[in-house]
Amino acid sequence: MDKKQYISALGLDIGRKRIGVAGCDRTGLIATGITTIERSSFERDVEQFQNLVTERQVEILVVGLPYSMDGSLGFQAHQVQKFATKLSKALKLPIEYVDERLTSFQAEQMLIAENLSPSRHKGLIDRKAAALILQQWLDSRRSAPVKMLSSMDSF
Repeated sequence: MDKKQYISALGLDIGRKRIGVAGCDRTGLIATGITTIERSSFERDVEQFQNLVTERQVEILVVGLPYSMDGSLGFQAHQVQKFATKLSKALKLPIEYVDERLTSFQAEQMLIAENLSPSRHKGLIDRKAAALILQQWLDSRRSAPVKMLSSMDSF
């Protein structure tokens, strides 16, 4: 039996002004929005992430990558990759990317369904989008557990 069945991941919806952050329960089944980080300096952003990583014993960052509708990576996707790479080096954590097309739209629709104004709840949209990104990653891991085994599992 696998000794360590849980996964601790952070899902990130990286925007120019804010970063939506989601976490998962220890079983890796359910993703929920945790917070929204208002971007200031890179050092300050890292500091806020470091606190979350330590507190939640995070092992991996799951970052939403905004592909264009034709499947290509545009300017914004490259900006996200640049920031995520810097962040992963600063936190010494691996990154996995998830196609985040339409997650912000889905998050806005969820707010509208809850009778909340998307324009007044931007931070909440970012958190919900981060949760959708992380949930997508968790679901894909469950549907393909065989290829997710690492070389460490054989020890």
